[in-house]
Amino acid sequence: MRQIYEYHPIIGYRFIPNLRARIPHENGGYLVQVNDTGFRSDRAFVPARAPSKPRVLVFGDSFTAGDAVPNHERYTDLLETKLGAEVYNYGISSTGTDQQYLAWREFARNIEHDVVVIAVFVENVRRVTARYRPHRDASGRYRIYAKPYYTFERGELQLHHVPPRAEPLELEDMPPEEQAAVDSGGRFQLLRKVAAAAGVKDAMQRLTHYQPVPDYDSPDSAGWRLMRAILTQWIRALDRPVILMPLPLPQHIDEVCDSSGYQARFAELAGELGCTLHDPLPDFLRYPKAERRRFRWEKDIHFTPAGHRVLAQSLAPVLQKMLLPAAAAPA
Repeated sequence: MRQIYEYHPIIGYRFIPNLRARIPHENGGYLVQVNDTGFRSDRAFVPARAPSKPRVLVFGDSFTAGDAVPNHERYTDLLETKLGAEVYNYGISSTGTDQQYLAWREFARNIEHDVVVIAVFVENVRRVTARYRPHRDASGRYRIYAKPYYTFERGELQLHHVPPRAEPLELEDMPPEEQAAVDSGGRFQLLRKVAAAAGVKDAMQRLTHYQPVPDYDSPDSAGWRLMRAILTQWIRALDRPVILMPLPLPQHIDEVCDSSGYQARFAELAGELGCTLHDPLPDFLRYPKAERRRFRWEKDIHFTPAGHRVLAQSLAPVLQKMLLPAAAAPA
């Protein structure tokens, strides 16, 4: 398996700078091209923006980085064409919002821009509480790797695991309390695998009232309190308008689980911080269910080109309205 990431002492890892590689996939494969900073882009990210050309910075995980599609088919690249703006995609696959915040601090703090989009795949509420995550190594084997993480203590965020350990760990060699801090990939994994194999996953989720992200059900849950603290510190540190965009799980797009919990939490947070909330789920739900299923791959849950187009169409009017003053500004 082609290695496409390298160790980074702050974020944990990033794409290998200047990489150009074709990644095998159920779609036949897709091209990944990386700039000299270590982000998927066909060009360098330069500090000064062009006169009278607005610029947007976008942060997120694999749904923003664009797993399963080439650079030009991602929603960020589609937005660039549609809006006539520069859109810098700082997405890093398999990261949590904590690592994305660190990526902003490390790489984008001094990049001129007009708007920041923080795209939070809602499953990230679990990733921010994890201290370790499984990743495939160069041989394709899953290994356990340390990640940077925050704790929220006495009203303050405390950063740990920086720099994170570079060498992988074996789960059986870790103390029980550390094993419990490994992101296991979701709740009821065995049940989900059995249900999926039997072809009854959606029905079982409806019958059991399956809630894949229960941390959003209460504003006082540990996961949400930590996520909220990270986003609050990040957004308050920004000096330009911010769009907070929660990205739904496939189960939310399929309407087999309740989305009201995460929608309520992000609406409360955006209202408190005075940033713009953009929830794209209603735009996904405008399509018939059979068509919605084509917004992700057969086996891979990431967006297909059609899914990226829907997301770009959903976000474009919000960005366009916010960028009009920047586009009209004199050179």
